Amino acid sequence: MSVSGLIGSPSRCCLRIPVCSSGSVRRFSAFTSPGKPKDQIKIAYLERWYWAGSAQGCKKQRTYSIKCAMDASYGDMSDGSTAIFPRINVRDPYKRLGISREASEEEIQAARNFLVQKYAGHKPSIDAIESAHDKIIMQKFYERRNPKIDIKKKVREVRQSRVMQAVMSRFQTPSTKIIIKTSVAFLVIGVLTVLFPTEEGPTLQVAISLIATMYFIHERLKSKIRAFLYGAGAFIFSWLLGTFLMVAVIPPIPIIKGLRSFEVTTSLITYVLLWVSSTYLK
Repeated sequence: MSVSGLIGSPSRCCLRIPVCSSGSVRRFSAFTSPGKPKDQIKIAYLERWYWAGSAQGCKKQRTYSIKCAMDASYGDMSDGSTAIFPRINVRDPYKRLGISREASEEEIQAARNFLVQKYAGHKPSIDAIESAHDKIIMQKFYERRNPKIDIKKKVREVRQSRVMQAVMSRFQTPSTKIIIKTSVAFLVIGVLTVLFPTEEGPTLQVAISLIATMYFIHERLKSKIRAFLYGAGAFIFSWLLGTFLMVAVIPPIPIIKGLRSFEVTTSLITYVLLWVSSTYLK
């Protein structure tokens, strides 16, 4: 039968002692046998003590080797040498902590805690980590207090809305010939409105722009009813929107002077919207 560390037999019980150098196992009897004298028993006890002491020495040597390997990897704290933060001189606080600018507050705090624990024995490293953390937190706080308007994001949201998609579905890009023709026509009407304003306002020029809009829409759609409805609706909408912009948004233009400067400017805005309608409306 076998017991942990011992080998027993009907006549003797032997202790298994590992040998450090070769990894073999030697057996020593712990009990006397009928055929062995006492001197041999004493020699066996001395030999067993020798091998037990050698095994303990081998264990201590192995433990010392493991400790030396750990000291080489993490730094030996007993002699005062500690790990230094490698990004201690990086100016960008995000790059210093190793995070992105879109990182959340939880990610920022987690990166700070990890680095502080890793380089806890080096004070300049801790100061650099804490400084980067404080700068990022203050910047996040300032951005919450003074939010920036992302114009590209707002435009993208407006274009993706259902209302804008429904409006855009009513327009199409025509040929270059039609774009040039309508552009020249409304440009001439606008120049005449600015150069020859009347006391009653640019009534004639506005009427001509309405007729031109119906003509160009009919030329593209080949439908008199749609041309009349689209033209009249575009004219009313353009004039109302131009009046609102002049009253609430656009300041007075110093180039356009006179008693009818308000009507002239409103007419110019109306021409632009009518040009869009007569050229791109589907």
